[in-house]
Amino acid sequence: MINGLKAPSTADLLNQKAKSNTTGGEAFAEHLKSAIGEVNELQVKSEGAVADLATGQVKDLHQAAMAIGKAEINMKLMLEIRNKALNAYKELGRTQL
Repeated sequence: MINGLKAPSTADLLNQKAKSNTTGGEAFAEHLKSAIGEVNELQVKSEGAVADLATGQVKDLHQAAMAIGKAEINMKLMLEIRNKALNAYKELGRTQL
């Protein structure tokens, strides 16, 4: 368990798959939509922290720096996921049937 995150066990994943009524594509789309929403939420919090820093209204500098850092790391992760997905899509386009 790292920073409050717990990796799901294989049994948890199998149970989740068994309970899921959506197809793989729909489930992936929902997870992607959720992840984008979380990244957006972190970006909004980061912008608020930067605005508070600029106006001098910051109460806890450490929390503001943490919010900015989390938003930056999550945005980099989302960009890497996008790049991997685009590369996979291009590779599929080059595949001959």
